[in-house]
Amino acid sequence: MAKKQAHVSETPATQFLRERQVTFTEHVYDYVEHGGTAESSRQLGVPEHEVVKTLVMQDERAQALIVLMHGDCQVSLKELARQIPCKKVEPCKPEVAQRHSGYLVGGTSPFGTRKPMPVFVEASILALPRICINGGRRGYLVGLDPKVLPALLGARAVECAIRSEARGSAE
Repeated sequence: MAKKQAHVSETPATQFLRERQVTFTEHVYDYVEHGGTAESSRQLGVPEHEVVKTLVMQDERAQALIVLMHGDCQVSLKELARQIPCKKVEPCKPEVAQRHSGYLVGGTSPFGTRKPMPVFVEASILALPRICINGGRRGYLVGLDPKVLPALLGARAVECAIRSEARGSAE
């Protein structure tokens, strides 16, 4: 992973990780509006598949949930709904996502959210040796072992990834 980065001030996410004694590395990059995981992976020299995005979604009853997905994949909303199970899943509007998570879109972390939400993680993420995931601020990722996610967040594995040849839905 790229050059040694400067320390970033504490966020609710890093506070959450430190309180639980989770080992993580800090990775700062220049945030680009709508740059997404492609931009962060390019700047940090990390494969986009190992950069995990945190997506705040809701079911048909407007109950919020978090989906952790590979940066180079999209979420099959139908498949996710079938597996969790519910009738329908859709992304939250940015202001709703911020209200649930306490984070700005582009800086959403699954750690230290304002409200507890169920977390679903693409199963293949758990098989990676290391991931970079948002640390609670735009332009800031933390690197950690994905195997901590189920115990730390109660994250449940799902299989709903669509490789992003044609980018667009649920990103």
